[in-house]
Amino acid sequence: MHIDDWLQVIPPLAVYVMVGLVVGVESLGVPIPGEIVLVSAALLSSRSELDVSWEMIALFGVVGAVVGDSIGYALGRRFGNRLFGWMGRRFPRHFGPDHVAYAEHVFGKWGPLAVYFGRWVAILRIFAGPIAGALRMRYPVFLTANVLGGITWAAGTTAAIYYLGQAAETFLKQFSYVALGVAVLFGLTVGLVLKRRMNTLVERHAATRRAEQAGEEPA
Repeated sequence: MHIDDWLQVIPPLAVYVMVGLVVGVESLGVPIPGEIVLVSAALLSSRSELDVSWEMIALFGVVGAVVGDSIGYALGRRFGNRLFGWMGRRFPRHFGPDHVAYAEHVFGKWGPLAVYFGRWVAILRIFAGPIAGALRMRYPVFLTANVLGGITWAAGTTAAIYYLGQAAETFLKQFSYVALGVAVLFGLTVGLVLKRRMNTLVERHAATRRAEQAGEEPA
């Protein structure tokens, strides 16, 4: 079966549910590529021959983000450091002690702003709910930042990709295949750059913290 035929038989509901589940699981605190799935689904919706609605993708993306973050918040509030210890053993490259300490620093300093803007950065996106819960951020404050971040990120990203796809399809035949590959590569590249930048910040914060601790010990 040609890929065009395969794409046309995918039930739209399956696409929406997949977006909601992947975004929700990532928001809960599991490091999976929610943004790439969202972008890929938005590109599918830009194909005029496919019956996939970008509005429904945006809706499921927002719901997944808000619900996933809220579950992560509840888990962080209930289990705190025990949760991070368990996740550190399962995902040491994302939830190591230095990563957790840096996330606590960022969320402790910026509060709901970190929840909102963290939605746009993958490594902070997985921390938002659990860290906010562990730090006992008031849930109404967290929920407001969570909803606003989910709407602007999921709905904004989906709408932008959809309309870019619609405009470019006028000029490029089979644009969706090209754009899908470009978007995935671009997303991976940006993700790697941000990850390296975040790792640098994590290492810098860890070095500062250890230096402060070493300076306090003799006293």
